[in-house]
Amino acid sequence: MSGILVTGASGFIGKALAARLAGKHKVVCMSRKHPGLDLPWVRGVFGEFEDLRGLGSHDIDVVVHLAAVTGGCLERDGIVVNVEGTRSLMRYLMDRGCRKFVNASSIAAVGFQNVKFRPLALPIPDEHPCLDRDGYGLSKFLMEEVTKYYHRQNPGIDVINLRLSSVCPDDRMPEPARVRPLGEWALGGITVMCLTDAALAFEAAAEAPHAPGVRIMNATGPKAWAADPVADILRNWWGKDVDVSYFEQPGREFDSVYTVERIRRELGFTALRLP
Repeated sequence: MSGILVTGASGFIGKALAARLAGKHKVVCMSRKHPGLDLPWVRGVFGEFEDLRGLGSHDIDVVVHLAAVTGGCLERDGIVVNVEGTRSLMRYLMDRGCRKFVNASSIAAVGFQNVKFRPLALPIPDEHPCLDRDGYGLSKFLMEEVTKYYHRQNPGIDVINLRLSSVCPDDRMPEPARVRPLGEWALGGITVMCLTDAALAFEAAAEAPHAPGVRIMNATGPKAWAADPVADILRNWWGKDVDVSYFEQPGREFDSVYTVERIRRELGFTALRLP
């Protein structure tokens, strides 16, 4: 049984995950609002040292860091909260012996918020570079870079950055996407998981055997959330700018736009809810 800290425990994913983990681990919740769970709770902001001191009486082996400002945030807020806040949290916990960090990154780290985005490869690999123009994707990418920096300082720590897809309530999943005009966040509309699957992905990462290093993994389903063939959707958006031939191969017409082999191989995770 491990001591696991869940930040953002009052949030959509955090509350569900903390409840799942509580049956097997000693879970501590951290959030600004009470998560409404019968679990130890530290009220505070994860990037504030005085608030982090409230964790001092708890033994923490693993942190699942979900708290963040989300898509559409101001550039400054993304960098202050997602980058500097994560740095503060990791530094505090590393100095107190925590050796494993599971962080919520985002598939938006590649920069698809902007309509000018064009991926360098399809399906999009786990460590596709950041091409963001708007701030949110940059903040998640820089958060990943902070974890690499800390691993260089502390080679024994295990960091898993999950580039999480769009997540929806199990009972309110959207209709699978069809060919439509290109807009902001377009890839997020065809890269969707239900809440239960998202919680399972973080649970698998938190419980995976300790493996020193920094791993970046796309966390989404193996199929696009689409009713029309993926090649048709992408070609309508990008024309000949991007090679979509992968999705024209027999059996791959509805594959995910993001590679998911690494998370399946290393964590044993495959999303169960598919279109």
